[in-house]
Amino acid sequence: MNRPPGLTRAGGFASRLLPLLCGLLSLQGAQAAWAPKPSPLNTQWTSQVSTTNALPEYPRPQMVRSDWLNLNGEWQFGNASAGQTPPFGQNLAESILVPFPIESALSGIKRQQERMWYRRTFTVPAAWSGRRVQLHFGAVDWEATVYVNGQQVGKHQGGFDAFSFDITPYLTGGSNELIVGVYDPTDNGTQPIGKQRIQQGEIMYTPCSGIWQTVWLEPTPSARITRLDMTPDVPGSALRITVQGAGIAGQTVEAVAFNGPTQVGSVTGAVGSELRIPVPSPKLWSPESPFLYDLRVSLKSGATVVDQVTSYFGMRSVGLKLVGGGLRPVLNGQFVFQVGTLDQGYWPDGVYTAPTDAALKFDIEKHKELGFNLIRKHIKVEPQRWYYWADKLGILVWQDMPSMRLATPPTAARTQFELEMREMIDEHRGSPSVIAWVIQNEGWGQYEPARLATLVKGWDPHRLVDNMSGINCCGSQDGGNGDLADWHVYVGPASPTPSATRAAVLGEFGGIGLKIDGHWWSPIGRTKDYELVTSGAALTSRYVGLVQGLQNLMAKPGLSASVYTEITDVEGEINGFFTYDRAILKVDLNQVRTAHLNLIAASRLINNQGPLPVGQYRALQVTSPGYTHRSVRHFENLAGTEVVTSGSPGTLKQDATFKIVAGLADAACYSFESRNFPGHYLRHSASRIRKDARDGSALFDQDATFCARAALDGSPNLSLESKNKPGFYVRHRSSELWVDALENTPGFRQDATWAFTDPWWKSGANVPSSYQSFQVTTPGHTHRYLRHFESLGFTEVVDGSSTATLKQDATFRLVTGLAESSCYSFESRNFPGQYLRHADSRLRKDARNGTALFDQDATFCAQPGLSGTGVSFESFNYPGRYLRHFNSEVWTAAGFGSEWDSAGNFTVDSSWNVAPPWAP
Repeated sequence: MNRPPGLTRAGGFASRLLPLLCGLLSLQGAQAAWAPKPSPLNTQWTSQVSTTNALPEYPRPQMVRSDWLNLNGEWQFGNASAGQTPPFGQNLAESILVPFPIESALSGIKRQQERMWYRRTFTVPAAWSGRRVQLHFGAVDWEATVYVNGQQVGKHQGGFDAFSFDITPYLTGGSNELIVGVYDPTDNGTQPIGKQRIQQGEIMYTPCSGIWQTVWLEPTPSARITRLDMTPDVPGSALRITVQGAGIAGQTVEAVAFNGPTQVGSVTGAVGSELRIPVPSPKLWSPESPFLYDLRVSLKSGATVVDQVTSYFGMRSVGLKLVGGGLRPVLNGQFVFQVGTLDQGYWPDGVYTAPTDAALKFDIEKHKELGFNLIRKHIKVEPQRWYYWADKLGILVWQDMPSMRLATPPTAARTQFELEMREMIDEHRGSPSVIAWVIQNEGWGQYEPARLATLVKGWDPHRLVDNMSGINCCGSQDGGNGDLADWHVYVGPASPTPSATRAAVLGEFGGIGLKIDGHWWSPIGRTKDYELVTSGAALTSRYVGLVQGLQNLMAKPGLSASVYTEITDVEGEINGFFTYDRAILKVDLNQVRTAHLNLIAASRLINNQGPLPVGQYRALQVTSPGYTHRSVRHFENLAGTEVVTSGSPGTLKQDATFKIVAGLADAACYSFESRNFPGHYLRHSASRIRKDARDGSALFDQDATFCARAALDGSPNLSLESKNKPGFYVRHRSSELWVDALENTPGFRQDATWAFTDPWWKSGANVPSSYQSFQVTTPGHTHRYLRHFESLGFTEVVDGSSTATLKQDATFRLVTGLAESSCYSFESRNFPGQYLRHADSRLRKDARNGTALFDQDATFCAQPGLSGTGVSFESFNYPGRYLRHFNSEVWTAAGFGSEWDSAGNFTVDSSWNVAPPWAP
C-alpha cells in the first residue's frame, strides 16, 4: 500500500470526532476572534485555511498510532516579558491560529516579538482512560516552556525539531489548561536560525517565531515505543532497525515488513539493539521508482502486544564510487547526475508553515514535473510530512542544518548547534529520500568544519556529508574531509575537480531573475538577482543553455550534481521558476524537463565507461595512511612514489602525470602513458614497475596493461591487477613500485590501493613560452585575433596593414602561469606587467596586483582544441570554463550550450590557432 496505515485517516478515532472536537477544544471567552491578516501575496490555498481545518493530517508518518488528538486551531495569544508569571486562568487579549508562526498573515498576529504566551483548554477523550497522555510539538521557534494546569511540565530549546512531554500526572478530569511560553531572539541570539532576520532584505527573510508545526496529543501505554532508527542494507538484503523505547521492563520487539499485504520478513529482539529484518530481492527505492515497504513494529510482554506503531521504509544505498575518471555519488551503485534546486521552504501567507498539506506537497510535485531529481532543503528543516511526500513521490534530498548568524560562534552556541544538528539527523534518519547532510553554508557561523564532518559521519555513516557548501565562497577554506567538494558560482555554471575523497558538486548557481507584475513580494522595496531577463522565453532559453553547460562540466572536470537558485521566488528574490505565490511558472515546462532528462540520460551512460577516463591525464596518489602526499612518478626509467605538491618543479609534475589509455593488450583494462615521454608506458619487468618505450611486442603490451579492480582496502578508490599475472597488484614498497602477489594483510591492501586524482601537470597541450598571437578558428572569422582594447578583451581583424598599436595589442608573451607552473599567463606586449585575466566571466587586461586571486584569474591551462584543431585555454580556478569569443567580445564560458552558445558554436569559438606574433 506504500503508505503508513492510518496516515490518511486523521488517526481514525480523532477524525470521527472532528465536529465534536470543535466544541470540546473551544476557547473560553477569548477577547478577539481569529482572523487572518492581509498578506502582500496570497496562494491558492490561503482561503482554504480556517480554525476548524488547520493542518488536520497526522503529523508523524514514520511512526503512526491509531489514536491521536489534533490541537491545531484557534488559541489565545498574548505578549510576554522576561520573568513574567504565566497567565494561569487568564484570558489573553488576542487569538492566533496554531500552527502558523506569529509573523505570518495566517496566524492572525503578523508581527515579530521575542516573548509570547499561548493558551488554550482541552479535554482528554474518555476512551483514553488508563493510558499515558503524550503532548507533542512538531516544532517551536525557539525556546518553549510548557505548563499544564498551572504546573511546568518541561522546557525545550531548538527551533527545528520535535519534542514531547508525558503530561499524565498533570491532568484533571474535564477541561485542562495548556499554556506555552515562547522566547525567540531571532538574530539577536546565537542559536541556529537559517535565513530569518528581524531586518529583512535581499536574501534574508521574515522571521518565524513561536509554534509553527502541529501540536497534538497521543495516548500510549507506560511501556512504549519512542523512535525507530532505520537503515537499509541493500547488499545484505535487510533493513537494519533499532527500536527505542521508554518505560521498558523486559519487553521485546517484533518488527514485520510488508510489500502491500504480503509479509516479506520479520525479526524479534531487544529494545535498543540493532535488529535485521530480511528483505529478499529488495525492490530498490529511487526517484524513478520510489517503492516503499510497510512496517509494523510491536512491543510485547511475552505474547501480549503492549504497544504498536506502523511505518514505512525504502531500500536504497548511497555512496561514492570512481565512475568515468572521477569520484561520484552513486545511488544503488549507479551514478546519476543529481539536478535540483535550492528550496527555502517559505510561504507568503504562512512564512515557515505551508497553508495546507496539499501546498506542502505542491513544490515537490512541481520539481518532479520539471524533471528534477534533487531538492536541496536550504538551511531550514521541514515538518515530517514534507519528508513523507519526498519519500512517496521520489525526490533526492540534501538536508541543510540551519546556520547561526555569528561569524565566530562562542562555545555555548557551538554546543547548541551540535545538539540541534543531532536532533535533526535522528528525526529524519529513516527517510530514504534524504541522501546528504549539509552542515555549514558559505561560512555562516562556520567553525571546525573537519571535526564536524567526522562527527556527522559518525552519527550517520550511511549518507553523504557536505561539511562546507560553498567552499570557494567568503574566505572559507576546504575542511579537509567530508564527501563533497561544493562550489557556489553565480551565474555559472562551474565545477571544482573531484579529489581522491570528494565528489565535485555545484551547491548553488543560477539566480536569474524575472519579475512578474502582480506576483512578487514588495514590502522591502528591492529585489535580489544575479542576472535579469525580461520574458519567460528568455529565461527558458538561458536556463536550458546552462543545463547543457552542466553536461559539459560533467565530462570534465567531473561535476556530479547541481543546485539551481531557485524553485520559487522568495520575498526579495525574484529568481524562481515559480512566482512566490506559486501561481505562475515562468519557464516552458517541456523544454526544461527535456533538458533535465537529457542530462540525466547522459549521466547514466558514464556508468558504462568504467572507472577511469580514457584519453585524459591523471595522477596516481598513494592512499596508505601517512603517505597520501606521495604520487607515482618515473625517474631514470624506474617508477616509484615521491612527494609532489603544487610547488614542485615542473619536471617532477610531468613525471607524475600519466595519460590513461585503453589497455594495450586488453581494451577493457588500462595502460599509462608518460606525459613528457609520449609512446613510453608504465610496465612491469621482473616484478619492478618501470617506464619504457613501446617496442611492438605482445609481451610488452601485456606487461603494460593493468585492470582496474575494487579497492583492496574497501575504499572508493581502485587497485590495479596485472593483466598477464592475475593475482598480482601494483603496490609501493617504501618509495619503489612493484607488482606483487596479493597478501591478505591490511598493509598490503593499503599499499596496493590508488587514488586517481587531478593531474599534476594541468595543461594537456604545449604552447611555446614566447611572444604569440592567437587566431580565431571559427569559419568565416579566421582573420580575427585576440586583442585588448581599453582593458577589455576582444577579437579584431588584424593584417599587415593594421596599425602598430593594434599589432601590439594583439601580441602577448606567454609566460609560466602566475598561479600554476604547468599552465600559462598572457602578458601584454605593450603593457609589461599587465595580464589577461577574467572577472565576472569577462576577459580583461589589468596590472598584476599581488593577490592570489588575480594570479588565479590570470592563469589558463592549455588543452587540445575543443574543435579538434588548435588549442583551447581552460580557466585555472574555474575548470571547465574556456576562453571563447562571442561576437567581438572574449569571455570565459562553461561549455556547450552555455551563456553565449545558442548557435552551438562553443567548440570552434573556444579554439585558437597559436600564430606568429604581429609585434615580435
